[in-house]
Amino acid sequence: MKTLQELVRPNIWSLKPYSSARDEYKGVNAKVFVDANESPYNSPYNRYPDPLQGEVKRLLAPIKGVEEENIFLGNGSDEAIDLVFRIFCEPGVDNVVSIAPTYGMYEVCADVNNVTYRPVPLQVDEVGDFHFSADTLLAAVDEHTKAVFLCSPNNPTGECLERAELTKVLDTFDGMVVIDEAYADFMECPSFTEMLTKYPRLIVLQTFSKAWASAGIRLGMAFANPEVIGLFNKVKYPYNVNVLTQRQALEVLADYPQITEWIKLLKDERTRLTKALRAYPDTEHLFPTSANFILVRVRDAQALYDYLLTQGIIVRNRHRVQLCHNCLRITVGSPEENDLLLQAMHDFLK
Repeated sequence: MKTLQELVRPNIWSLKPYSSARDEYKGVNAKVFVDANESPYNSPYNRYPDPLQGEVKRLLAPIKGVEEENIFLGNGSDEAIDLVFRIFCEPGVDNVVSIAPTYGMYEVCADVNNVTYRPVPLQVDEVGDFHFSADTLLAAVDEHTKAVFLCSPNNPTGECLERAELTKVLDTFDGMVVIDEAYADFMECPSFTEMLTKYPRLIVLQTFSKAWASAGIRLGMAFANPEVIGLFNKVKYPYNVNVLTQRQALEVLADYPQITEWIKLLKDERTRLTKALRAYPDTEHLFPTSANFILVRVRDAQALYDYLLTQGIIVRNRHRVQLCHNCLRITVGSPEENDLLLQAMHDFLK
């Protein structure tokens, strides 16, 4: 296996990071701050935020069952995704491998960073469900593959990738393995965060945007061994998570029982919505889901999408996505929203 230094771009490994004023002084007992060229007015927004979000990490670590040193917080999970490319992938030389269909930002970040993106189609079984094969993915890997991106539960398909297959990738691949668990709170299987000690090249992504009902604050999480987290902190921009986001995150973390209640409500609604969609006359295939959305194949996705639009109901049309012909992705809403959706879908048939 390659060492971490062998995987990191040489210029990044030798990079001397920018040292901000709040990196150099972390105390809280000072009376006068005249070190960072801040304005003395409009407290508390005149002060730069904690560049490493220490208080947020302190509350988050026990909830996630990890140490604070295993946590990176970014401006959405997209920041962490982009950092993987910037830290490990030499532009114009290296490549990454992922599955298809999956979250589109992996390919966008690859294109932005001039890194070849290799999508490997999911397998489809005899009843039409998707399955992930480690061997098929690993066949696309070569000596210039620095990372693989695996979204589980996967977006837009909804299913958890088979754990034994994910483990096989971790045991076999000689590079960084990114498992994107944006929808982890809705799945029944355990998070791969519990495997960080065993797999030092594993990076697990999660987010405040889904189950934690905080998409508007744009706060993403990455969990990895401390050496990888150190590289993320080395390359990130100095104050990447603003003070407003950190304050709102602290409020969310302080009311975590409310989050667990919302998760339960959404799971119950997911069950109800699944049952209704399975009985819907125009449903051709309903894909299993472990997320807060359902992928459904209908007779004419575009026609149904257009009709729902006229009723003020917005779903995601995935018809043109690879392997998702005539598929709509439907987020699980409140009971009232789901009632309106189902009624509109039946009105469409008339």
